[in-house]
Amino acid sequence: MQHDSVLIVEDDPKIAQLLKEYLEQGGLMVTTLNRGDTVVHEVRAHPPALILLDILLPGKDGLTLCREIRGFSSVPILIITAKVEEVDRLLGLEFGADDYICKPFSPREVVARAKAVLRRTQPGALEEKLIAGPITVDITRHCATIHGVELPLTPSEFGLLKVLMARPGRVYTRGDLISRVQGYDFEGYDRTIDSHIKNLRRKISTSLPDQKIIRTIYGVGYTFNPPQT
Repeated sequence: MQHDSVLIVEDDPKIAQLLKEYLEQGGLMVTTLNRGDTVVHEVRAHPPALILLDILLPGKDGLTLCREIRGFSSVPILIITAKVEEVDRLLGLEFGADDYICKPFSPREVVARAKAVLRRTQPGALEEKLIAGPITVDITRHCATIHGVELPLTPSEFGLLKVLMARPGRVYTRGDLISRVQGYDFEGYDRTIDSHIKNLRRKISTSLPDQKIIRTIYGVGYTFNPPQT
């Protein structure tokens, strides 16, 4: 995988070219595909650091692709959609997207968010682990475990757990989490955080079913409640 490579999957040539030009101006390497049935082979052969994936594609639709890619890769996936009402499904366990971009969009916003995702998902220089009872977050390896068993987290879910675990008891607003985890500060993405928190709780509860590890502070946000041992 090349750490600054982006795969754009978009069948509208004008949109694809516009995104490609802006991303390349931002110093990123870009590959474009205009059909869904060529994507899995490309991702396996040349794993990108980030995928921008349209939903409506010839050959195979974006949601099917997202689910298939999640079967073998945790590469961050930003879905391009015009259907805001689909957001909860897009970010859910069934498809596993990390975030969404609504049409029409600002190319500069897409570049900013793409760079933010790349920054937060690439390995850091310092070895570091966060440990709370049976839960371990290995920042260097970018993985989390409970009782030594790895949690199948998306990059966004991992980022949320890392931020919350670093300061147990601290209450983070949705805006805080959007800025710290996603790396950007655009309004209108509260539902993104809520969906990721819901999925993260579900995955943690499979190993710690009787404990509320991530608590909702109503009207404020979320906090990490260390597990009882």
